[in-house]
Order: sequence, then structure tokens, then C-alpha cells
Amino acid sequence: MSNLFIYIHQAFAQHALLAGALVAASCGLIGPFVISRGMAFAVHGTSELAFTGAAAGLLAGGNPVAGAYIGSLAVAGVLGALGAKERERDSTIGVILAFGLGLGVLFLSYYHGFATQATNILFGNIFGVSNDQLLLLLGVCIAALITMLIIYRPLLFASVDPDVAQAKGVPVRLLGTVYLFVLALTVTSAAQIVGTLLVLSLAITPAAAAQRLATKPSSITLLSISFALIASLGGIAASLASGTVKPSIFVTIISFSLYIFARLAGHKPGYKAS
Repeated sequence: MSNLFIYIHQAFAQHALLAGALVAASCGLIGPFVISRGMAFAVHGTSELAFTGAAAGLLAGGNPVAGAYIGSLAVAGVLGALGAKERERDSTIGVILAFGLGLGVLFLSYYHGFATQATNILFGNIFGVSNDQLLLLLGVCIAALITMLIIYRPLLFASVDPDVAQAKGVPVRLLGTVYLFVLALTVTSAAQIVGTLLVLSLAITPAAAAQRLATKPSSITLLSISFALIASLGGIAASLASGTVKPSIFVTIISFSLYIFARLAGHKPGYKAS
């Protein structure tokens, strides 16, 4: 615990906590729709393909973070165009994931410098967040919040009953594509903290726990954000206190513990009218 009080005054720890809070808020916000729209595999695929974008950015201009964001947006666009129907979504993601990871390996084979910045996308590097990255995370968080506020109610309608929503004139496909873009940006941000391999612990697990403890969409969203914040900030603080264990380990442990608690204490998931 003494380590925590020592490190908390250091800039790298403060940046890590701020970044963790921003990413957790974004992930908690989009998480309930990931669950209701059955897009867990989309989160997994998009997060791993951020590595391909990072490798391309490293090769093209030495900027893997920008490459990861651009690559994830490109993937979201392709998914929106090819996987609009739910029954086609998983197969489309699988095809793009296999091709994209192959491209990532190819890009790295042509890069002759240190590829640590690109591989950090796979495993996370929360204690290496710079001022510029922090500003980028803030921008992504604000953009995600504004976009979700605008599309929240029609997206909820389209997620619960897409056929009726389309019959009522709701632009179901457009909403799905916009949501994919928000998801791609948010997941890529989360990858910088826990890495692409563990990003589900922030983008899915808190929302899955929240749906076990609440039924109203607004309550589920607030609980999802709260759980994501507890997992992210708690994991970072525990890592600082330990001095040896990476934050991603604690983030996943806390997130999974919240889910187990919700499973034991809650009910079967499902929305009720707000």
C-alpha cells in the first residue's frame, strides 16, 4: 500500500488513472448495446485488428496509435457494409479478422525498427500514456458520449426489435454502422490499457454484470459505467500498490468478480421500459 501513496504523486500514475477513467466511461457506455445486439465477437475482432492498424501506422509514419484508430474505423466501415445482417456478422468478422491479422504480421516483417509500440496494443501499456494520448482519449470519450446521446433512443429501439423499428422508419442500418464506429474507437482506446487480448473485461463484462442487477436501460448503462470504472481504476491502483503485477491482471480479476457477484445476486438479463 505504501507504493500506492508514493506513485500517486507521479505524473505517469496520474495519467494512467485519468486514462483508465476515460476508457472505462466509454466502455461502460457502449457495453449494454454490445450485449443487447450480440456483438461480443465484434468487440474481440475489432480490438485485435487494432494491432494491424498499429503495425501499418508504425510502418507508414512511426505512429502506431493513430494507425490503430484509423485501422479500427476502416474495419468498422467494412463490417457495416458486409455484416449488416445479424446472421452474417460473425462470419464476416471471422473472415476480416483472419485476413487482418495476416496483414499485421506482414507489416511488422517489413518494419526494421523496434515494434514495441505496436505490440503494446496487444498487451496494453497504461503506464506509458503521454499527454498527447491523454488528449486523444479525452476526445474519443467526448465524441462517444455525444454520439450515444444523439442515437441512444432510436438505437435502443433498433436493438430490441429491429423489424418493428425498420417498419416505423428508423434507419436501422445507419444506426448500426454509426454504433460500430463508436465501438471501434472505444475498443481501440481500451486496448491501450488492458490490451486487445483482455479488452472484453471493460467493454463487455461490466455491462453483462449490470444487466443482471437492473432492468431499465438507463439504470443498466449507469451500472455498466460504474462497474467499468471500479474495475479500471481499482486495477490500476492495485497494480501501483503491488509494484510488480500488471494492471490488466487486476482489471480482469475485479471485472470478473463483479460479474460473479451479479450472477449470484441478480436476475436473468432483459430490458424493461424506462
